[in-house]
Amino acid sequence: MGSEKCGRDCARRMSQTMNITDSDFMIEASPLPDDEVLLWRVDLEAIGADEARWQRVLSADELARASRYHFARDRQRFVATRALLRRILASYLATDPNSLSFSYSKEEKPSLGPVHVGSGITFNVSHSGGLALLAFSCRREVGIDVEQVRRDPDLEAIARRFFSAGEQSQLAALPTEEKFDAFFRCWTRKEAYIKATGDGLSLPLSQFDVSLAAGDKNALLATRPDGSEAGRWLLQEVPAGSGYIAALCVRGQDWKLNTWSETCAP
Repeated sequence: MGSEKCGRDCARRMSQTMNITDSDFMIEASPLPDDEVLLWRVDLEAIGADEARWQRVLSADELARASRYHFARDRQRFVATRALLRRILASYLATDPNSLSFSYSKEEKPSLGPVHVGSGITFNVSHSGGLALLAFSCRREVGIDVEQVRRDPDLEAIARRFFSAGEQSQLAALPTEEKFDAFFRCWTRKEAYIKATGDGLSLPLSQFDVSLAAGDKNALLATRPDGSEAGRWLLQEVPAGSGYIAALCVRGQDWKLNTWSETCAP
């Protein structure tokens, strides 16, 4: 019984640590487990204004990118997200956040630069509104997407342009009051998959189908033209907090999710 309680307490502390809501957070250096995907949540509204602090760990090119944002709020969110990415990666690598460099694929998917690429650590980042989610794993590709739920998009027009025929049918069959959440579930799942594959929008969105069902733990329904590709990934809804919907896609089935999840909070 004592060991079970310890396990629960340790999991609770981890979930609290992985939900960053204060600029004075602490991250303990620790290796990234081989069989886990870790999902961090960052409240950008709470920490974004501490911009000068976060700028100190960014590279010259990241600062240049930040300077191109027209609105201060957007710049602050970008700076905080990049700084937290560096801080978290540095904790797994036991190194200085400033020492990290990044490489980018032709579709702009980031990865660790030459010095640390041998660690096998993979990651993906998404932010929307005042929230960022960061996913980390080891030797498996990951994709994460989060969206703030809005009630204003022209659902049918966007669905006709970006969703597969099967996804459009799922959306059309739902009651009106359920369509907005279902729309964003579809959108985040499709984004998470194309981010995980690294193909970006070079992968036609009509060539795969996702489920629109809430809480689905295996939401990649079909891939075309290679139907077996769907079995190589696990695509699922993940917690993001009130007003947001998120999805995570990971290569392989032999892993477990360790998340900030609010359901573990005291």
